[in-house]
Amino acid sequence: MTRTTTPTSPAAPTPTAPAPWSDLVSAALLGTERRTPPVAARPGQATAAALLDAAAVSTVRRRAALRPAPAGERPAPAPADPRPPLPPAARRRLSLLLADRGGSGGGSRRGAAPDLTELLPQWLTAAGTYGYRAPEALLPALLDAARARTDLRPAALALAGPRALWLARLNDEWKFALRGTGSPSALPGDDDPEAVRRRWEEGLFAERVALLTALRRQDPPAGLALLTTTWSTERAEDRLMFLDSLREDLSTADEPFLEQALSDRSRNVRATAAELLSALPGSALAARMAQRAHTCIGLDRTAGAPVIAVEAPHECDMGMQRDGVAPKPPSGRGERSWWLSQLVEATPLDGWHTRFGGRDAAAIVALPVGDDWRTELHDAWCRAAVRQRNADWARALLGAPAAPSQAAEVTPAGSSRDLTKLLTILPEDERARWVAEFIAAHGLSEAFRMLGVCAVPWAEPLGGAVVDALDIARDAGSYPWSFSGVMGLAERCLDPAAADRLDMLTAVTDEPEGASPGSGGYWSEAFQRLVGTLRLRATMHREFTAPTGDTTGPGPDLGTAAAATTPGGATPDGATPGPRVP
Repeated sequence: MTRTTTPTSPAAPTPTAPAPWSDLVSAALLGTERRTPPVAARPGQATAAALLDAAAVSTVRRRAALRPAPAGERPAPAPADPRPPLPPAARRRLSLLLADRGGSGGGSRRGAAPDLTELLPQWLTAAGTYGYRAPEALLPALLDAARARTDLRPAALALAGPRALWLARLNDEWKFALRGTGSPSALPGDDDPEAVRRRWEEGLFAERVALLTALRRQDPPAGLALLTTTWSTERAEDRLMFLDSLREDLSTADEPFLEQALSDRSRNVRATAAELLSALPGSALAARMAQRAHTCIGLDRTAGAPVIAVEAPHECDMGMQRDGVAPKPPSGRGERSWWLSQLVEATPLDGWHTRFGGRDAAAIVALPVGDDWRTELHDAWCRAAVRQRNADWARALLGAPAAPSQAAEVTPAGSSRDLTKLLTILPEDERARWVAEFIAAHGLSEAFRMLGVCAVPWAEPLGGAVVDALDIARDAGSYPWSFSGVMGLAERCLDPAAADRLDMLTAVTDEPEGASPGSGGYWSEAFQRLVGTLRLRATMHREFTAPTGDTTGPGPDLGTAAAATTPGGATPDGATPGPRVP
């Protein structure tokens, strides 16, 4: 029997085990001349090339062992922003300001070049008045700038629009954009109440605050109704934040809810509820506080001329504490005066006219006060005027700006009043006139904070009063660096049209006898910087309204509605000023 054999194939070559990755790395770091790599070079191939080939093969082999991760869910597309785009010149300006926001200024106020750190808030505020949208490519840089500076956030988020909120939900560093914006974009939709309820119950705290604020601005009763659905289950600190959102559009419809909040288990919530109720002159709490305060304060005619007599409360009972009177005074403050001031602060101001025989606010404030209670009583009336937004009482308590005693009244000894807050109650034009007269009579030293609450651009006579006071300080050889803050405000708030008439102040003058050394050069630099900044602002105005490639068109003042920004002016053009205002 013949056996048939099948020829066998030649044995397959045994694959060579790959060299360890650590050996390849070591050979690469030391070099093939110092360490022979654990690889076999092909005929004619350099050792270094063989090492690189082996490393490439090893990399592919290592990556091939990884399983691809499942693809994540794509985010919903960004919402559309129908607002018009910025003109090209304004877009370039914004790009320069965002790129330079951290690289100039440094707090120094020397030199004639405009400060480059403070034009961004002015630019953002002005852009908002035109209704432009931010360029998509600049949104990340704009949000980064707003994250670094809280004063930029309202204007920056307004310019960024709904796409800023879309980006904020994708980047934890921009979550601030979701907190308290109160813009209509925080609402899911007017025709979707279920979406509003869902966001209120399931959203992040910042989103809930923004939702409540937006809803209160659009429909105050609906906002209050939404808050009551979860009020009892909220944390104390959250209740306080939600309660604070009721300040805007506060009305008598909110009184029943606030009365219930007076019994809240959190002391801070109770105090805030009492403050809000006292801002409603017709509330039951205001009536209770008025009854207590009128019992303590009245008119004494026994001495002939009428005098306001004061008898402070002798105890702080439970009723007073429930209505927001804190029983324990601050350090260094007497208990009775502390209780009295809280009663007067929460009492409706209109009720004092009847209490003092029909006198108006000015006549009541002019009455003498017995037993050294005048400062305490007037301070409490100041806080009440601010809380109740009462312009008549604010005028009476401010008095005549040029009165000789008025300078001392800014900060009387032992007083807690704030005349600057009283000024915010007056109409803008009246406020500017009052501060201008105050500066003319008393100078700039006491007026810096007052200037900060005046609408910009400073209308005449305020702008002229500031410039005249600075000129007087320069001629007197005053210590120049003490006016750097006012100069910064002037760069932001003066009308750009004032640049031409300020030219004469840029010259270096002779220093008077006894002047601070070097003051002449400093004042010259400061006025040059002021003029250059004003002219640059004028250029920026025109960039908002000019067509493509043109920057010569007119435009409204850049500083309009920028009163809340910090002092100073800036320009990405450095020392190159823009054209003069016609």
